[in-house]
Amino acid sequence: MKKRYLLFALILFIIEVIIALYVRDSIIRPYGGDFLVVIFLYCLLRGIWNQDVVVSLVCVVLFAYLVELLQYLNIVDLLGLSSNRFAVIVIGTGFSWLDILAYTLGGVFIYVVEKGRTLRS
Repeated sequence: MKKRYLLFALILFIIEVIIALYVRDSIIRPYGGDFLVVIFLYCLLRGIWNQDVVVSLVCVVLFAYLVELLQYLNIVDLLGLSSNRFAVIVIGTGFSWLDILAYTLGGVFIYVVEKGRTLRS
């Protein structure tokens, strides 16, 4: 277990909750939150799973893409969860190519940071 990654995950989780509850704009909430959720999931995964940076990163980005695909397929409605606010917030209800871009940029950010970290060590 890597405590530093878990600490970053906790901080990012708190930021995500604050964004979900209090931010009502057209940039930070929809795209900043998607960008940060990839970093959050990556930090959480790296904190509990001792795996290579690239493998962890690919798993997280593919998972984010899968969630977006499920939004495209209206999974919340198909599961009868459209009245469940928590499910709507966590899973989401609307597919967007800009969300895919935000997930991808989050992945690129992680890669650049991790690559920079390894070059400095």
